[in-house]
Amino acid sequence: MSVPTALSPEAVRDAVAAAVEATVAPAAAEIDRTGAYPRADVEALEATGALGLLSSPDVGGAGGSLADVAQVLETIARADASTAMVVLMHYSAVSVIEPHGPEDVRREVAAGRHLSTLAFSERGSRSHFWAPVSTATAVDDGVRLDAAKSWVTSAGEADSYVWSSRPVSAEGPMTLWLVPGATDGVEVAGSFDGFGLRGNASSPMSADGAVVPASARLGDDGAGLDIALGTALPTFLVGNAAVSLGLMEALVDEAAGHVTTTRLEHLGQTLAEQQSTQRTFAALRTRVDTTRAFLTDTLTALGSGRPDATLRVLQVKAVAAEAAADVADGVMRLCGGAAFRKELGIERRYRDALAARVMAPTTEALQDFVGRATLGLPLFGGA
Repeated sequence: MSVPTALSPEAVRDAVAAAVEATVAPAAAEIDRTGAYPRADVEALEATGALGLLSSPDVGGAGGSLADVAQVLETIARADASTAMVVLMHYSAVSVIEPHGPEDVRREVAAGRHLSTLAFSERGSRSHFWAPVSTATAVDDGVRLDAAKSWVTSAGEADSYVWSSRPVSAEGPMTLWLVPGATDGVEVAGSFDGFGLRGNASSPMSADGAVVPASARLGDDGAGLDIALGTALPTFLVGNAAVSLGLMEALVDEAAGHVTTTRLEHLGQTLAEQQSTQRTFAALRTRVDTTRAFLTDTLTALGSGRPDATLRVLQVKAVAAEAAADVADGVMRLCGGAAFRKELGIERRYRDALAARVMAPTTEALQDFVGRATLGLPLFGGA
């Protein structure tokens, strides 16, 4: 599907909002019910230019910033966090592909014809994405990849995977590869039937003697961790926080609608007129606004090159993930038994909101990183 080549970030954001209203929001409950991959949503977003938001104007992209990414992801997540995660992982992959990938793939991304994703987490090292155990071996016709990836969003659906492995021969913990989705030997190794984020096809994948050309390497052999930390990780952490924020905004909107329309007939009042409801809702609204302020400050730090930008990036996902879980729990309590009914959309968003805590890097891992960074210790020491 082709899109115009001169879309501005503002035009993309506006088009995404329209596509979310027309396509993503109406399909969200059914995607959650069935666990189906949101193909129609992705196709609708392709037509908006969203896939090329981070692509350079030199290849026909919008040349957007992480602030634009955050706004797009929040908009999508308010309707459906599963679809938002598909787009987030695409942006995380594109942040690596843009500076290191081939021009033909970059142009396809910019044109809305190529969906990518990350393939970092592995069965052998779990959430420690920085320590791959999969291998890359030089062979006569290229490089052989062998791996057991544990969680890959858009598994079997993406056009390419930004794939991590141990280096072929260089020093260093990681090398990155751009692996086409149709590569022989690369397969989805299981289905996904999750508690939350049910529609993002986050399944295990395997590579058994998959061969890619040496030119598929992204950056230098052994330099993959530095590349990931400088590109994919900031995009993922900021974007993940934006997804959590979108979920929180949707949750408090649903809560406000419920308490302002539900009446206590024996008192002649709505739930919103109860002082206890007002106090609880105020605390929830404040937690959402505090999270937004932290995300905004993180984006400001990145945009201005502030000395604490790296620290803010390491903090922002944990801040937002914990806030989303707390707000989701608070909204469930505030709305009571009604929140368990699927038609309100609260229980779906509750389940979706819990996922960020355990996505690598987990809240605990990020807290370890922040502690080491602020105490002057090596970031990965003792990990």
